[in-house]
Amino acid sequence: MIDIGANLLHSQFDSDRDAVIERAHAAGVARMLLTATDLSTSTAAIEFCTRRNDIRCTAGVHPHVAKEVESGWISRLSELATSPLVKAVGEMGLDYNRNFTTPEQQQTVFHSQLDIAEQIRKPVFVHDREASADVLAALTSHGRLTGVVVHCFTGDEKELDDYLSAGFHIGITGWVCDQRRGQPLRDIVTRVPLSKLLIETDAPYLLPHNVPANELTTGNKRRNEPAMLKYVVRQLAQLYGTEEAEIITATSRNAREFFNWK
Repeated sequence: MIDIGANLLHSQFDSDRDAVIERAHAAGVARMLLTATDLSTSTAAIEFCTRRNDIRCTAGVHPHVAKEVESGWISRLSELATSPLVKAVGEMGLDYNRNFTTPEQQQTVFHSQLDIAEQIRKPVFVHDREASADVLAALTSHGRLTGVVVHCFTGDEKELDDYLSAGFHIGITGWVCDQRRGQPLRDIVTRVPLSKLLIETDAPYLLPHNVPANELTTGNKRRNEPAMLKYVVRQLAQLYGTEEAEIITATSRNAREFFNWK
């Protein structure tokens, strides 16, 4: 399995990060993509990846912190994103649910990052929360993107169909394991062709609801980690009516090709 989105540098992992990675490998997660959300975490992620062959990262500015960018941030991000350890530009996008940054500021920073991705020929790792129309408009206005994955998709059927029609990949998390909040996603997820499906934990968030209590790690019982990716796979296999091995084979192949991670 390849976990395409894990916040491994989150403070929740400070006490046992190496053990978290070991558990992931033991659970069948061969590779992980470390998600960066600002210039500081992008720099730290690259440094972390220099010591490992199984982990690579993104570099980008999350919409929540778009208002915090400083003069010269575009050139600095461009420099960071060219690292061979960086497999995508992001996490970037729009979030109209919390609006920690104004929509106008978010859009400006989003478009600047899309420009960078076009220039350096790397795919984009996209955040969309209650902003799908503007996210789609922004992405389709940049015609030279090498690839788009809509990370942690939780939208409705129309939003999904619009993204798929545009040729984008879809990242699915443990949200699909939630029979209450995730039921709308469960109802439509099989519309995603296996050729466009990617899987992720978004750890330490979105712990799958189908994780047995005895497999939760000590301490924070709500903390998710990459080892739990197998429960996303298990749920997807049930929904698609196929074997877990087919989900793993397809999503791993997609991840290697999408992120040029041979």
